[in-house]
Amino acid sequence: MPTFVIKHFEIKTMEYHLDKNGCYCRKKVISAQKLKKLNTFDWLCDIPEAQKLTDWVEVQFKNTRKGYYLNSNKLELEKGDIVAVESSPGHDIGEVTLTGSLVLKQMKKNNFRFDQQEVRRVYRIARPVDLEKYEEAKGMEHGTMLKSRKIAEDLHLNMKIGDVEYQGDGNKAIFYYIADDRVDFRQLIKVLAETFHIRIEMKQIGARQEAGRIGGVGPCGRELCCSSWMTSFNSVSTSSARYQDLSLNPQKLAGQCAKLKCCLNYEIDTYVESSRDIPSKDIVLETKEASFYLFKTDILKRTMTYSTSKDFLANEITLPVERVKNIIQLNKKGIRVESLSEEVEVEKKKEFGDILTEGGLDRFDHSRKANKNKKNKSRHQGELRNKDGNPDTRSEPVQPSKEAASPVSQQPQPPQSSQPSQSQNASKNRQHQPPYKAKGNQPEGTKETHQQKANRPQQNRPRFEKPQKNTPGNDEAKESTK
Repeated sequence: MPTFVIKHFEIKTMEYHLDKNGCYCRKKVISAQKLKKLNTFDWLCDIPEAQKLTDWVEVQFKNTRKGYYLNSNKLELEKGDIVAVESSPGHDIGEVTLTGSLVLKQMKKNNFRFDQQEVRRVYRIARPVDLEKYEEAKGMEHGTMLKSRKIAEDLHLNMKIGDVEYQGDGNKAIFYYIADDRVDFRQLIKVLAETFHIRIEMKQIGARQEAGRIGGVGPCGRELCCSSWMTSFNSVSTSSARYQDLSLNPQKLAGQCAKLKCCLNYEIDTYVESSRDIPSKDIVLETKEASFYLFKTDILKRTMTYSTSKDFLANEITLPVERVKNIIQLNKKGIRVESLSEEVEVEKKKEFGDILTEGGLDRFDHSRKANKNKKNKSRHQGELRNKDGNPDTRSEPVQPSKEAASPVSQQPQPPQSSQPSQSQNASKNRQHQPPYKAKGNQPEGTKETHQQKANRPQQNRPRFEKPQKNTPGNDEAKESTK
């Protein structure tokens, strides 16, 4: 059997053993041993002080039958040990399911009274001979149950024998039966004792207890409450389903015992307390357009759904309880509201789709095209600004006009200057410049087209020459002009 060591908060060192049935802490089941019905988790199994507080131990037999026995011989009993305990007559074989201080808590929970009940003791840990007898007795249980059912049917008894449990030594058997009315089974006991030659004990159980003994899984996916932890069964009525606004469908409300589910009583107190201040179902909300009738009430969300028809859902509207109370008060005063406002929007569940099918491979091309169009548009606007009169120093120089390039006329010129100055040419160009409005000064509602901008005559702007460097050749040219 493999073992491994785990340090617990760096203070203690505990040895764990792996077995077929689960994980053992010092041979004690702490988590996942083959869980029995009505199993109690021993969360104090690794504390020696808690185990030595009492000598009482809890022993479990077939299915849900349990008993509390005194360890008068001071045996070192641990959870999972098979022991032989006192019975009447003879002895019985069971499994230790709980030790230590938690046993006293369970005895108090199950109303075990020391002054009224007989104190029984643990004899010994079961020997191989005891286990052989125990297995032989268990092998006869199914055949005994079938024979006893036939005998009860021959005696015309209105009862059902659901299970048979033999004692560990095989001297006694317990017959569990279900009956709606009181049954006189004195004749049945005589016939059973003569047939099986054992001591007979009859126990009447209910349908829920029978389902707990058989076991199973409920519609919630968990083990049945009656076989896992529930020991007392309270009556369940259909009013519990009505308070919780559940459909009265017997197939959904009934459990494996063919009775109403015990879990209907778990939340009934919360629903009753929450529904105290909710208006009655019979109150009709009056508006100027129509009358609204209650269709559904969500007690936990505190919302009420109304419809304009009593028979089916039409023009539904969901209102909070406070709004319904205000409308009822106005209707009592004879005031009809225009509409039932403050509608509560029900959030739709988000649908999760496939990431691969959300978009194609070209879903990013649109953004690239948009960026490219923006760049082209900005470049085109820059070219238009240059044509409108904002000169760009990087552009080519404007060609001189014909007047400036024409030779000097034959008429005598004034002697002051043989060539017009640069300022005179600029003034002439301004005079010949056609009048036009700037883009910012255009009247609102008009916009110059691209064709108009292309047909606009070019301006005779002065020629901007680059500054020349001071070189010897340039200085001589300047002196000659002077």
